[in-house]
Amino acid sequence: MADGFTPSWQCYITPLTSSSVRQVNVSEMNEEEKGSCCTADVRASSKLLSDVSATVHGLQSIFQEQEMTANIHDSEGHGYLATFVGKNGRFAILRMHSHGLVTFDLQCLEGDDVAQVDNLLNALENKLKALLDGNIQRIKRLPALVRGSDVDRYWPTADGRLMEYDIDKVVYEKDSAYQNIKILHSRQFGNILILNGDVNLAESDLPYTQAIMGSGKEHYAGKEVLILGGGDGGILHEAVKLKPKMITMVEIDELVIDGCRKHMRKTCGNVLDNLKGDCYEVLVQDCVPVLKKFAEQGRTFDYVINDLTAVPISTAPEEDSTWEFLRLILDLSVRVLRPGGKYFTQGNCVNLTDALSEYEKLLGRLSCKVDFSKEVVCVPSYMELWVFYTIWKK
Repeated sequence: MADGFTPSWQCYITPLTSSSVRQVNVSEMNEEEKGSCCTADVRASSKLLSDVSATVHGLQSIFQEQEMTANIHDSEGHGYLATFVGKNGRFAILRMHSHGLVTFDLQCLEGDDVAQVDNLLNALENKLKALLDGNIQRIKRLPALVRGSDVDRYWPTADGRLMEYDIDKVVYEKDSAYQNIKILHSRQFGNILILNGDVNLAESDLPYTQAIMGSGKEHYAGKEVLILGGGDGGILHEAVKLKPKMITMVEIDELVIDGCRKHMRKTCGNVLDNLKGDCYEVLVQDCVPVLKKFAEQGRTFDYVINDLTAVPISTAPEEDSTWEFLRLILDLSVRVLRPGGKYFTQGNCVNLTDALSEYEKLLGRLSCKVDFSKEVVCVPSYMELWVFYTIWKK
């Protein structure tokens, strides 16, 4: 489907019974008018739609006025399915279920008239009001949904909700040996780093960086710090300001560093311009063998900051490898943590209670006994509350 932008409407029908009323509505078509698809769903009491056939035929005149040819199918007791095809390439599907659900989908091709589409929606809405005796509790027009654009502006939250970002351009995109790397520009959040389809960090997301460093409660001056991941440079940039003795950052993907060095300057400043500075060193390596080497050498740190991956969103078996990776990183990190030291990491969305609970159980199964605290922070570009953990040896 090509790019699209179109207004849509949302109707709530007042039921004659005490059954709940639910309405979901989506629409699309864009400024370039390359194509559009409008979707409308109406939930009504089955009593209001007792004569489904009459309602379908009552709506048919709306499409005839648009010179759309109808083809109506009786679903044998399950309602009616009607398709409408227009000469201009419009294609509509109207389905009326006997239990009271009405769904409507309208697809348009390039060059279709936006005003005509809007008029069709208005006419359909008014006709439904008349056919259903005005029993519409609420009407709501939804913002445009753009699909098929060269610039993808839709990204899911961790708990599965679809969010629309005000993305206007692709700043950077590379496929490394490890992942797909995108940096997209948002008018609201600045440049956003997206790895394998997951929103990682935007230039607006200082609250994330502050939370994963202890929310300003720690004293980094003169301390030794280990950062795992963090290729965007945000943690390194903020940590350097606190005058630590030494920061060692281990990031496996040099292309992430390269992209952020050029396009995430508000996040990383100039710390990624050189991989070694007066109080820091960036190792472009896999952190697991590095952690094992540090443990064997007896090298320890006051702070270990794990910015590698969030807690998996699922406890299903297919996520076992990620859970095992988290356990390995935790065990190795605790081994290189000095007495009194702290380990910081992100958890996940506050709504993922099962996954977060599983992570907290995991903390009780480490080779070394630990305790923990957690904090919930609003990360701007995530558009959801995020959990962060502080972990220390008992």
